[in-house]
Amino acid sequence: MKLLKSIKALSVAAAVSATAISSAVQAEMMDRSFCVWDPVGANGPLYNVMKSAKPSAMKWGINLELKAYTDEKIAADDFKAGQCDSVLLTGTRARDFNKFTGSLEAIGAIPTSEEMKMILQTLTQPKAAKLMVSGEYEVAGILPAGAIYLYTRDRRIDTVEELQGKKVATLDYDQASMTMVRHVGASVVGASTANFAGKFNNGSVDVAYAPAVAYTPLELYKGLGEDGGIVDFSLGQMNFQVIVRPDRFPEGYGQKVRDYSATRYEEAYKLVEEAEAEVKQDYWVKLSEENLESYSKMLQEVRISLRDEGVYDAKALRLMRKVRCKKNPTNSECSEKRE
Repeated sequence: MKLLKSIKALSVAAAVSATAISSAVQAEMMDRSFCVWDPVGANGPLYNVMKSAKPSAMKWGINLELKAYTDEKIAADDFKAGQCDSVLLTGTRARDFNKFTGSLEAIGAIPTSEEMKMILQTLTQPKAAKLMVSGEYEVAGILPAGAIYLYTRDRRIDTVEELQGKKVATLDYDQASMTMVRHVGASVVGASTANFAGKFNNGSVDVAYAPAVAYTPLELYKGLGEDGGIVDFSLGQMNFQVIVRPDRFPEGYGQKVRDYSATRYEEAYKLVEEAEAEVKQDYWVKLSEENLESYSKMLQEVRISLRDEGVYDAKALRLMRKVRCKKNPTNSECSEKRE
């Protein structure tokens, strides 16, 4: 009888202890909002990748409450207004919060995924943490999204000169894109990440630009039709960035997220490879060596002018040039001092 009472008492004590521990854990857990831009919404791939990060965040004492946005501008505006503690945006939109990381999508600055991987490995290191902080914001993770390509409704458009007079769906908040389009003599048709695909698909514009990961979910094959093509030349490397208000999170949270993001790079690149494989092979337009050189030169000229205008961060451009020259030291730019 005494033994039974002892066991009963121990059970009650254990239950009380477990409740106390659970309450203590809950008390330490911070509820923080995470506004996630995904053009597809809560069922989209970006949202699902961010949702899969919740268990890791909980280990760091953060209960992330995700909210999906299909309009990137609204997500950015809500974050600026303090309605989100963190947000997921494209690298171009992230330029409003961190000019250095926002320059990683600089046109022509990162030709291939190899250079992008080298840059991401560099920026994930703790010694690069100071570059991730700008004012009241911190970039707490960067995920690669692959090369950005030109989509045309006429596959015969394969030179810089042939872009003259063509209507191009251009991100109207991105000075760099508008400068590039005007530089080649094309017409800017204002667009956003929410509506550029619709403009291209319904024929309102002749040309659009996007990574391969947008091809299927945004149905860009509708705009390509029978006569369109995708110029097989990287205008830059798209990326997604997690931006936080560091004062709303525990110290060191940003570096933990960057370390976690690094474990997802290969998964991200696998998604990019799968997306590029979904593109109908007949759509790819190969450029001649002469045209490749022409595109590269044009992008360099625009990139340097945008640096001089203060649109791109000079330090970021130097880092990317260093990486390009490490991969291809014989490139003519590697003997120049322009970037």
